[in-house]
Amino acid sequence: MKLTIFAVTIIMLCSTISLFAQEKAKPSKMSKDEAAIRANVEQMAKGWNMKSGAEFAKPFAEDSDYVVINGMHIKGRAANAESHQSIFDTIYKDSSLVATIRQIRFLRPDVAVVHGVSNLTFKVNGEEKKGNGFVTLVMTKDKGKWSIAAFQNTAIQPQVGN
Repeated sequence: MKLTIFAVTIIMLCSTISLFAQEKAKPSKMSKDEAAIRANVEQMAKGWNMKSGAEFAKPFAEDSDYVVINGMHIKGRAANAESHQSIFDTIYKDSSLVATIRQIRFLRPDVAVVHGVSNLTFKVNGEEKKGNGFVTLVMTKDKGKWSIAAFQNTAIQPQVGN
């Protein structure tokens, strides 16, 4: 009797684990809104890697706020495009950016907070350097189109010691 109960328990446990593994393995269906948000972040990275301020700023709202990694505040898409073009033409002309979304959280159907990581490779006096940032975006949907209303870029400092 104990052996039968034990065997049934093991079979049920294995079935549950198998079912859970199958559910985890199924690709999640991305909503149109999530896909649009991801496309905006991809556009930003594409613009950076093209060294085009206009392409970088394309997914931003006309009246967006952008807080740079050094704390400077840029107001508006046009100023964002102009300031990024300036750095693409100078200090970041030999840079590349990889942006990874970590989380999209919908606060309302038309407002989302996006957290991600940016990995930047650039050169200083011919020496390759790397910089990492944690980014927070507030995105809004207006007339069916998502745009970046606010962007905050924070440097990830290397950990010292253990």
